[in-house]
Amino acid sequence: MRFDIDDARLTAYLLGELDAAEHAEVEELLAEDAEARAFVESMGGVTEALQAELSTTEAATMELGDLRRARIAKAASGARSKRWLAIGGVAAAAAAVALMMVTVKGEERAEKTDSASVALNSVNDVAKETRSNGTAAVTTPASGSTPPSGATGTEATAGNTAATDTSTAIAHPTSVVSPAPQTATSTPVPTTTGLAPLRGRKGRPGPMKSNELAWRLDADRNAAQDPIDPETRRQLESLGYFGGENEDIGYYSAPAPIVENAFVAVAAEPLSTFSIDVDTASYSQMRQSLRAGRMPTPSSVRIEELINYFDYKYPSPARGEPFAAVTEVSAAPWNTKHKLVRIGIKAREVVQDRRPRANLVFLLDVSGSMSSEDKLPLLKRSLAMLLTKLDAEDRIAIVVYAGASGLALPSTSVAKQSKILGAFKRLKSGGSTNGSAGIELAYQIAQENFVEGGVNRVILATDGDFNVGTTSRPELIKLIEAKAANDVFLTVLGFGMTHFSDGTMEQLADRGNGNYAFIDTLAEAKKVLVDEVQSTLVAVAKDVKLQIEFNPKRVSQYRLIGYENRVLANEDFNNDAKDAGEIGAGHTVTALYEIVPPSAAKVDSLRYQTATAASVAADSGELLTLKLRYKEPTGHVSRKKEIPVLDSDSPFGASSVDFKFASAVAAFGMILRGSSHANDVKLSQVLDWASEGRGDDAHEYRAEFLQLIRKAMRLQR
Repeated sequence: MRFDIDDARLTAYLLGELDAAEHAEVEELLAEDAEARAFVESMGGVTEALQAELSTTEAATMELGDLRRARIAKAASGARSKRWLAIGGVAAAAAAVALMMVTVKGEERAEKTDSASVALNSVNDVAKETRSNGTAAVTTPASGSTPPSGATGTEATAGNTAATDTSTAIAHPTSVVSPAPQTATSTPVPTTTGLAPLRGRKGRPGPMKSNELAWRLDADRNAAQDPIDPETRRQLESLGYFGGENEDIGYYSAPAPIVENAFVAVAAEPLSTFSIDVDTASYSQMRQSLRAGRMPTPSSVRIEELINYFDYKYPSPARGEPFAAVTEVSAAPWNTKHKLVRIGIKAREVVQDRRPRANLVFLLDVSGSMSSEDKLPLLKRSLAMLLTKLDAEDRIAIVVYAGASGLALPSTSVAKQSKILGAFKRLKSGGSTNGSAGIELAYQIAQENFVEGGVNRVILATDGDFNVGTTSRPELIKLIEAKAANDVFLTVLGFGMTHFSDGTMEQLADRGNGNYAFIDTLAEAKKVLVDEVQSTLVAVAKDVKLQIEFNPKRVSQYRLIGYENRVLANEDFNNDAKDAGEIGAGHTVTALYEIVPPSAAKVDSLRYQTATAASVAADSGELLTLKLRYKEPTGHVSRKKEIPVLDSDSPFGASSVDFKFASAVAAFGMILRGSSHANDVKLSQVLDWASEGRGDDAHEYRAEFLQLIRKAMRLQR
């Protein structure tokens, strides 16, 4: 299917009138065609708003406030629609947008559809305000979040009490409680460059309460600069937003800074132990930052997630085994005096028609902060794509949370696709975020419909903006850990987040026996929920731990690259009560160790401890021994595998394609993070290594990585 702006299927897609097969066909087009994706994403809210606003009798007679009229006029400037705006009312504005949809052609398309989207957003806001208050009274922030009690709104009409939109998040959810209306007072309109000045309740400069500040920051987050300006950060710190273990995890809670793994002397510590990690969110966020023309925040760069974003050609496991392990040793490209050890794990594949039945509960954030196009609208399209990869025997439930939790769709057979797609379509954003209440209900539904021997999973989709209910990171993690004990796994999908909420989402997935991905485009949704759906949903092993014992005759020092927050105490390796990472069907996991041979070590020889005291195995040519421990997905007793690894003096140029590419990704991550171990490596060198390691790039993910390196090179100039 090729993109054609006049294709009737695009209109039917926007109106939600396609059957599942046609819907999937359009989704595949959108994932592969950037022009089609840009057009549909820009127009995604238009048909929804037209349907909602033109279906009401009040819409035709509604009057726009002067400021709203001015905004719509500005948005529609140059789009041949000013003559319609003189008529007044939402119906006229909607008609103007409809005109734009049929008159946009050629090179004018992008500019005009953007204007149409902005205009319709203003129209939709006015309609919400009028239904709630009888007249256009107060504008909620651009993010769609609802100000808490005592917080301030904008554009209040004299003599009116501003009313928050109290419509429920979906059409007819079970037990959804709408947030109570709040009273708002006038405040300056937020700035469009950087954060708005922090104000007190009456507009005076000064400190704000925690919930007020969180709301104001949420309202302005799309314009927020990175890093946060010093005055804003000072006020955040005064409210405990950067307070370590007890920090709030609202939108502006900061992730803990990454302290890189240092070189460790084998003589002092011959063992290295860590949990595997199959998350990929850090890569998607890095990509989003570079595409936006800025370098990613160093604390958001988790090198293991960059490396594991890509698939590698590791051998499949033997029959009956959950995974296989492979190793490779070569020179480290950024320091040829050192060696690099690559450890690769390949999980067994699961054929689609042999996949266990799935009991999935979508836990969806439909709060006001999810209103932008890269959040709830993208989420709805992403879940519709996932639906095409499920079977009629699978079941889906939808739990939403926004102020209060609600069951939007009881557990339903996937055979009833129209019912499920209808539930997706009815999702609306509004209200503050009570994530903990939704988590409780989602796990309850999952347990009530538990499938023995099947896939039982909660899929949490959010921008990470928890600001109501259980909001401290330790409390949320404790809650997730308790729920994970019942063999219900967790997948976390981030939408529209920044690094401020990223750390929390990663920890929730880690403690919830699950994985974490960041969905920034339809193409990424296709990767995670279609191409890699088995890996995302089906776990083949849990609590997977690795322990490496280094041979002191061949290794003087070592350091694990990445996995900083996955490092375990050595005694945890044999402790089955210690939680570790999960691996999904078909997943590949890669870990890199940089090692220093004794000949390259810059330390004096030891007087009282020498290699002669080592065992006979030290003279065998073994570089290290790799030990793996894991449990079956529903098991409670671990199994262990042990693999000796021989030393090699292979130069980097003679290493495999996958080795070169993984090394390039690691080096790129070190540069982005500002690592002291990058050894003055240039991005141009990284580009050369990645080019050599591109190999058979079927999905062109590696080609995209080369483009990102080039973007970073331009930003460094």
